[in-house]
Amino acid sequence: MNLSLWTNAFRPGNPRAKHLMSAIRPLIPLLVTAGILIGGNGLQGTYIALRGSAEGFSPSVIGMIGAGYSIGFAIGCIYVTRLLRRIGHIRTFSAMAAVSASASIGLSMIVEPTFWFVMRFVIGIAVASLFATVESWINAKVTNANRARTLSIYRFVDLGSVTIAQYIIPTVGIEGPIAFNIIAIALTLSLVPISVADKSSPKPPESIAFDLKAVWRISPLSVVGVVAVGLSMAAFRNIGPIYAKELGMSITSIATFMSAGIIGGVVLQYPLGMYSDRLDRRRVILWATAGSIVTGAYLSFGAGSSELANIVSVFLFGAFSMPLYSLCSAHANDFAKEGEHALVSAGLLFFWSVGATIGPLLASVLLQYFGPRAFFLYTSFIFAGFMIFTLRRMQARAPVPLSQRRWRFRSLLRTSAYFNRLADPSGKDEQV
Repeated sequence: MNLSLWTNAFRPGNPRAKHLMSAIRPLIPLLVTAGILIGGNGLQGTYIALRGSAEGFSPSVIGMIGAGYSIGFAIGCIYVTRLLRRIGHIRTFSAMAAVSASASIGLSMIVEPTFWFVMRFVIGIAVASLFATVESWINAKVTNANRARTLSIYRFVDLGSVTIAQYIIPTVGIEGPIAFNIIAIALTLSLVPISVADKSSPKPPESIAFDLKAVWRISPLSVVGVVAVGLSMAAFRNIGPIYAKELGMSITSIATFMSAGIIGGVVLQYPLGMYSDRLDRRRVILWATAGSIVTGAYLSFGAGSSELANIVSVFLFGAFSMPLYSLCSAHANDFAKEGEHALVSAGLLFFWSVGATIGPLLASVLLQYFGPRAFFLYTSFIFAGFMIFTLRRMQARAPVPLSQRRWRFRSLLRTSAYFNRLADPSGKDEQV
């Protein structure tokens, strides 16, 4: 995104400013709702790990609780479209917001691993449904005239909300119910913008085709890639706070450590995406994977217990590893036929959820028995395996010629299949 163009466009003296603002204004309630949801969900992921550790839960138990969320998220992604078609956007959102807020309060009332696993499972279903509802709603209202600006604002809301949420933890502390109450309040307040300011009732979305074999046929590399991203990055989001705690970081430093990895994930998204549009995408995927391996290895063997070295290194780790999902998605869509792009989006999100379920379990067991050094050694091992698979696929299949590509790189969030539709400027694949 060109910052100068953005600021000039909204400068009061610019004659286009009023038109641009009028185009975005109807979407503001939905974007505010999305920001509240993303922030509350980002806060809960980090807080659960730290609170569980403070309660004496082992890393493997915390990993199991994180896996519960991912299982629920995968189920929510599969079934939310049926719910939207049956009862509509407003009722779906209201019901899932109530469920997730109630489950969050329940976490503060009963501190027990099995109960937390069940509650996180329920929250996973509800959060997947909430994101799908909001993004389907935005997609129904967005036009090609404001799509790029809406997408840019949405990515900014995502980054800002998750980053700010990390620093609520050192502010309110680990003990007591305050953080859980804040999460429940955020989930409840997310109802306000769309209930008060948005009076629209979007048409229920069409069903999304779900064919995992077809997605594998379209691009085995992309399937393996998103599973690798799920195995590694879900482990980072769920077990990363425990890694930082094991190194002796304070709660504030842990918040900075997690924020650095998240912010780093934005830095190389568009440069890598731009090059992938001009080259064989698999070459760019190799570069990003190699960077993830090197930075992970340095975090394991070079950073030691230095807070500065770990924060800088995890920033670079996020910069290389987080764009991989979007790169793999773009590669799969290069080979997808017209009408298959939504199928690819839903399938890759499910495969990512499978990796995200297993990743926290594996990483937490390794951290528990071999110490914090094993954590990023684990991610390097995952990415090394993916790198070998990528090299083999480059020998087995030629790339799509640049002149025949129908798809350009889009920086994607792993929130719902509808985000891919939102990022598609053609609008050709919205109904399947």
